[in-house]
Amino acid sequence: MDFRKKRKLVEAIAFFIIRSSAVIICLALAIMLGFVFINGLTAINWTFLTQSPTDAMTKGGIFPAIVGTFYLTAGAILVAFPLGLASAIYLNEYATEGKMVRTIRLGINNLAGVPSVVFGLFGLGLFVVFLGFGSSILSGSLTLGFLILPVIIGASEEALKAVPQTYREASLALGGTKWQTIYKVVLPAALPGILTGSILGIGRAAGETAPIMFTAAAFYTSKLPSSVFDEVMALPYHIYVLATAGTHIEETRHLQYGTALVLIALVLGVNLVAIIIRSEMRKRQIY
Repeated sequence: MDFRKKRKLVEAIAFFIIRSSAVIICLALAIMLGFVFINGLTAINWTFLTQSPTDAMTKGGIFPAIVGTFYLTAGAILVAFPLGLASAIYLNEYATEGKMVRTIRLGINNLAGVPSVVFGLFGLGLFVVFLGFGSSILSGSLTLGFLILPVIIGASEEALKAVPQTYREASLALGGTKWQTIYKVVLPAALPGILTGSILGIGRAAGETAPIMFTAAAFYTSKLPSSVFDEVMALPYHIYVLATAGTHIEETRHLQYGTALVLIALVLGVNLVAIIIRSEMRKRQIY
C-alpha cells in the first residue's frame, strides 16, 4: 500500500471513530431523555405543577420546589455574574501576563473541577455555620454562586478575548479612556458570549443537588419562603428525597420521573434561551 492510500485509510478510520462516538453520545442522550419523558409524562398535570406535596409527599405537586429552584438560581446568578464579569475584565483588560495571572487562572481552572459536594461542605462551614446565615436561600445562593463562578469567568474572558484589538485601539485613538473603551466598546461587543456563559451557568445551578443539600434545601415544606433566610424545597433535592429517603419510594416513582422531567425541561429551556440570545446578538455583530 502506497503512502497516499495509507493516509486515506487512516483518515477514514479516524472519521469513522469520531462519527461513531458522536452517534453513541446522541443515542444515549436520546434514550435517557425518552425514558424520563415516557415515565414522567403521566405525572404532569396542572395540580402537579401548582400544588404542594400532600400525603407524605406521595400525592400533590411540586410548586414549592419549582419556586425554590427559581429563587436559588436567581440568587446564584446575582452573586456570580458581577464577580465573574469583574474578574474576567481584570484578567483580560488590566492584568499583565505573569506568574500571578497564571496562578489565578490555574486556580480558577482547578476550582471548576472541584466536586460539587465539596462546594456544599464549603457553604455549610462558611455561610451556614461561621457567618450564621443558617440553612437558607441566602446560604444556598452564595454556595451555588461560587460553584458557577469559574464557568462565568471562563466564558466572559473568552468573549472579551474574541473582541478584535483594533476596536480598543480605535477607541483609545479617538481620546477614550481605558474604562470608556471597555464599557462602551469592548463589553457591548462581547455581550453575546458573556450572556451565553452566564445562562449556561444558570442551567448548571438549577440542576445541582449536592451544594444545596447542606445549605438551603428543606426535606418538606408546604409554605413558600418569605425571606432569604428561609429554607426552600428544590427540584433536584426533591428528586433525591423521593428516590432515596422517602417511606413510599415505589409509590412515588411516577412523581420522581415527573419532577425529573420538569427539571430537565427547565434546564433545556434555559439553554435554549442562551442559544437564541447568542444567535440574535451574533446577527448584529460585524466581525
